[in-house]
Amino acid sequence: MPLLQDAFRAFHPDLEFVRKFLKPLLIGELAPEEPSLDRSKSSEITEDFRTLKKVAEDMNLFRTNHLFFLLLLVHIVAMESAAWLIVSYFGNGWVPTLVTACVLATSQAQAGWLQHDYGHLSVYKKSKWNHLVHKFVIGHLKGASANWWNHRHFQHHAKPNIFHKDPDIKMLHVFVLGEWQPLEYGRKKLKYLPYNHQHEYFFLIGPPLLIPMYFQYQIIMTMVMRKDWVDLAWAISYYVRFFSTYVPFYGVLGALLFLNFIRFLESHWFVWVTQMNHIVMEIDLDHHRDWFSSQLAATCNVEQSFFNDWFSGHLNFQIEHHLFPTMPRHNLHKIAPLVKSLCAKHGIQYQEKPLLRALLDIIGSLKKSGQLWLDAYLHK
Repeated sequence: MPLLQDAFRAFHPDLEFVRKFLKPLLIGELAPEEPSLDRSKSSEITEDFRTLKKVAEDMNLFRTNHLFFLLLLVHIVAMESAAWLIVSYFGNGWVPTLVTACVLATSQAQAGWLQHDYGHLSVYKKSKWNHLVHKFVIGHLKGASANWWNHRHFQHHAKPNIFHKDPDIKMLHVFVLGEWQPLEYGRKKLKYLPYNHQHEYFFLIGPPLLIPMYFQYQIIMTMVMRKDWVDLAWAISYYVRFFSTYVPFYGVLGALLFLNFIRFLESHWFVWVTQMNHIVMEIDLDHHRDWFSSQLAATCNVEQSFFNDWFSGHLNFQIEHHLFPTMPRHNLHKIAPLVKSLCAKHGIQYQEKPLLRALLDIIGSLKKSGQLWLDAYLHK
């Protein structure tokens, strides 16, 4: 099965290690006369993509620059230290508190991009070292769960923007996305919220609440319900460190409010960056495309600059990241021209935008989907 094979290879850098886990899962081979979802996929695109990946390997684009990731960690620790120094020297007044919150929100956002690197096994050759450092970054630096993130994020990568398969587009009836969902809701006369205004209430319940409310609740419940005590211990170490640092300045209640304000700020950063590459693209039922085509249909890029790279954790190269999730992010720009060439060869659109345009397109996409819902809802 080409799609599954390409997806499996994309997620596992050490195929020899994981191959032993596959044998017990083999049920049998599909007979040639049996119906298959693979027969509609382009074998030419699949072969060209596999050739491209081999070229990337020959160019050493899966080789890590460890100094790059060390500097990322150092600048996160430096911001954490600077935040404590600010309140220690200037006190807990409104101005130093706001400045400290912005510094810590920046640190949290950058730690989020860094845990993403380790979660994708894109730093070390051995998976166990990636997993260990991943737990440290997402657990001790952010108070979240590595296993929760892996379970959610790999589903997204395998089937991006596919309804019933990608958890990132499971909106719990709060938003309708793409074209199929708003039309489906409209025809069935479903109106949980006034979706024709979703591009407006997005500012109230999207960026402000995702991390401090939804993600935080989901993370804690997942660790407790699954009895994931290791991840819970790592998360507790974050809270112990945070409260022991800031309770002396703000008290228990003040420190709790301070923490949630930091996450409120971080949530804006996270939502805008992660949605500028996906929510504006095709969101539909599964068309069972080949790996290359399915990723290009669901992702777009934002122009490269030093700021854009840092601000988005190199997720401005979302296309290349989705095609090669284990490639260290500092090499994504090197493979981009070859991906563009392959898209041009097969007539596949490769979208790249300025940062501001990408952010504005989020609102435009929500408005368009909301209008589709309204037209279908009012249609007799």
